[in-house]
Amino acid sequence: MALKITVIGTGYLGATHAAAMAELGFEVLGLDVVPEKIEMLQRGEVPMYEPGLEELLRKHVAGIEGSSGRLRFTMDFAEVAEFGDIHFVCVNTPQKHGEYACDMSYVDAAFASLAPHLTGPALVVGKSTVPVGSADRLARTLTGLAPAGDEVELAWNPEFLREGFAVQDTLHPDRIVAGIRSERAEKLLREVYATPLSEGTPFVVTDFPTAELVKTAANSFLATKISFINAMAEVCEAGGGDVVKLAEAIGHDDRIGKKFLRAGIGFGGGCLPKDIRAFMARAGELGADQALTFLREIDSINMRRRGQMVEMTREALGGSSFLGKRIAVLGATFKPDSDDVRDSPALNVAGQIHLQGGQVTVYDPKGMDNARRLFPTLGYAETAVDAVRGAHAVLHLTEWREFRELDPAALGEVATDRVVLDGRNALDPSVWRAAGWTYRAMGRPTA
Repeated sequence: MALKITVIGTGYLGATHAAAMAELGFEVLGLDVVPEKIEMLQRGEVPMYEPGLEELLRKHVAGIEGSSGRLRFTMDFAEVAEFGDIHFVCVNTPQKHGEYACDMSYVDAAFASLAPHLTGPALVVGKSTVPVGSADRLARTLTGLAPAGDEVELAWNPEFLREGFAVQDTLHPDRIVAGIRSERAEKLLREVYATPLSEGTPFVVTDFPTAELVKTAANSFLATKISFINAMAEVCEAGGGDVVKLAEAIGHDDRIGKKFLRAGIGFGGGCLPKDIRAFMARAGELGADQALTFLREIDSINMRRRGQMVEMTREALGGSSFLGKRIAVLGATFKPDSDDVRDSPALNVAGQIHLQGGQVTVYDPKGMDNARRLFPTLGYAETAVDAVRGAHAVLHLTEWREFRELDPAALGEVATDRVVLDGRNALDPSVWRAAGWTYRAMGRPTA
């Protein structure tokens, strides 16, 4: 009999996972406790921008003309428990207010709401990023609250989605990690992921703690690599080196690799910053805080980049005040191909300059509505050209392809001063300088 799958939590992770499971051929029931979110999804609309996700949803949501009908949504935990053989928990684990630690309240609530309805054999699969030790505790919660007792099992299957590539990463993952305690759980997960496994995706079987650690370890390594090249940019800045050439040279070493060695204003978003902080907090609770003290410096380097970008802008404008100066900011999201502005370095820089008296106008291809909600006092433009009109300086802060393809000569016609500061080291300096612009980037020579 074909497996039936439920997905609890239909935010960024859950909506993507539910649509992908339907694409892989399963009957899927998604659950959320927010009525507006459910109504949107039932219309085949997603509450965030993610390339390819809305098309995938519309291909499978029941009631949409021409869809497979394999994907439905509900707010009823009893219906979910009765429907599914495997229940994926995909709820959010944000940072606690005023603390580094992870807020487990959404995960705990999902388990507490689902378990009492599980009257027969079921596999509950955690996908959320949680502190190590959580799965063991949640497994006890499940067997304690579920009428089926030991017939309800837990597995931990961390997500590795990159915003902008989430559909691809779910359907064609670079690895599948399964923290399991029985052959039955492994067999069921292999059945769920049979298609990617047949394409050669590695399947890594671990215990619970290792599965929980994989995502935070991966994010910590990535954050370390980004902050390392940003620290090198600071040294290049002081010593007159070129961080782009430095990155190219060390990137040829296959022990290091080229990826994520582009210096700039640092990382943001809803995962990396909060995940490394939660990792530090959990290590402290376990008495292993010294093992992760380096992450505090990684975080510090990253946050410092934003202030340095503000100071570089001030210098480019003559070194005094931002008062009376018009600044164009290209980019609002924390990365391209997303509308996510959570902890966005671009908006943070724009906000700091605005607070210091600058007239800031922002343009972003997808993040404008979210940016307006977060920073309503900033100016916003409908196009890059409109943002640059009358500007004394242009800041490139999110590396959208659209910005790399801009015509510097045409922009120069509408700018007051041809000064561009590349906070992502993604523009071609020779092209901008040839069009009469003063080009500056972090960790690079001025000429």
